[in-house]
Amino acid sequence: MTARRLEAFSDGVFAIIITIMVLEVRAPEEPTLAALVPLRPVFLSYVLSFVNLGIYWTNHHHMIHVTSRVDGAILWANLHLLFWLSLFPFVTAWMGQHFEAVPAAIYGVVMVMAAIAYVILQRAILAQEGPGSVLAAAVGRDVKGKISPLLYVLAIPGAFVNPVIAGALYVTVALIWLVPDRRIQRALDASDRNDRLPSKRSS
Repeated sequence: MTARRLEAFSDGVFAIIITIMVLEVRAPEEPTLAALVPLRPVFLSYVLSFVNLGIYWTNHHHMIHVTSRVDGAILWANLHLLFWLSLFPFVTAWMGQHFEAVPAAIYGVVMVMAAIAYVILQRAILAQEGPGSVLAAAVGRDVKGKISPLLYVLAIPGAFVNPVIAGALYVTVALIWLVPDRRIQRALDASDRNDRLPSKRSS
């Protein structure tokens, strides 16, 4: 299976997840601004999850872009990631309708598992591509990838102290990843420069 097919399938799943999430944001029955106020937690939960899905989608796209070949381990790791991402609509709707300890904590559990699943996929691709690959050069120490699951783990017990603590940590992780991550692009540029060096010497 080619990386293109894997990416196309995954893109379709991402689109379906976003569609399901927005369908959970019900329009108010009354045509007034006041009727929107009770929907504020639902809308904020949707925005948070939409941003998180967008982050996963962009990083997934960049990672698959530098994947030359897909094997069985990568296929299953990708499905594992999509499974946890497919739970976003459920936990998003639950936390939005009931911003309390248990829904906020379960939201964190799904976030942690999605982050772990992404790391598993990343390592499966690295095992396929090798230590000298563009992805290996781009990942490096992966500081953000290590901090994010830690913050999610802290948010789970934090939700039982105060759901606002958990919400603040979820937003913090999203803000960390909103800063454009150009590691793969820089690695690609460096690889292109290295590929051009022999031709310059020969000329």
